Amino acid sequence: MNKKIGFIGCGKMGEAMLEGMLLAEVISPDGVMVSTASMETMSKISTKHKVKGTIDNEEVAAFADILFLGIQPAMHKQVLEEVKDHVKGSTVIITMAAGIDISMIESSFERAVKVVRTMPNTPSLVGAGMTAISVNDEISDDDLAAVTSLLDSFGKTEIIHEGLMDAVPAISGSSPAYVYMFIEALADGGVRDGIPRKQAYRMAAQAVMGAAKMVLETERHPAALKDDVCTPGGSTIAAVAALEEAQLRAGVLRAMKACTDKTKGIGQ
Repeated sequence: MNKKIGFIGCGKMGEAMLEGMLLAEVISPDGVMVSTASMETMSKISTKHKVKGTIDNEEVAAFADILFLGIQPAMHKQVLEEVKDHVKGSTVIITMAAGIDISMIESSFERAVKVVRTMPNTPSLVGAGMTAISVNDEISDDDLAAVTSLLDSFGKTEIIHEGLMDAVPAISGSSPAYVYMFIEALADGGVRDGIPRKQAYRMAAQAVMGAAKMVLETERHPAALKDDVCTPGGSTIAAVAALEEAQLRAGVLRAMKACTDKTKGIGQ
């Protein structure tokens, strides 16, 4: 890709995205510049990934054709005020913070700007991320193709209406945490029945990964896939019935509602 990529802030998520793009070779290190709040972090990232590093956000803003804002929600107004006069008119600005909407980015400039709102997740670290994308009216088809190419390099993408963005953390942004809890619970059950801990984690994680792959690759309804495992009068349907009695679905729905409510609060 013949575009310069900038990151203002490069924490765990930003670095996961950067590493995914570099490993997929959709960008080259000499076309990347990263700014961080400390010299120590900047030096660490620039040395590890062989990219340009600075502690000057304005320098990155002037450099980038595609500018990722890898900063906390509360930092956006301050950082945008700092860099707004240095962002080129053709630059695509990408935010990836919960609760930060497109209009907030637009209102920080006194001119039209190209804005993409994203919500990635931590499995991007292993090339299995899920990133939701919304764009403003300034984004062209070529802009969207370039952004999608970058984000697809470390997982999958879905383009959605921005009005749905506050619901994304609950279903894909935060949900890995729920799945980790489920894997831990499965492993605990295995350990209780005598399976060594490390083996229990591997077996549980592989089973969850396999089940997810079945949903994605077969495109069958999850309920139909569940039915395939449940033989009449068997042990699986007994386990499913116990989970229904424990209100597994209701608990997940309550968790997602709490996550969405919190996300909406962050943006206010």
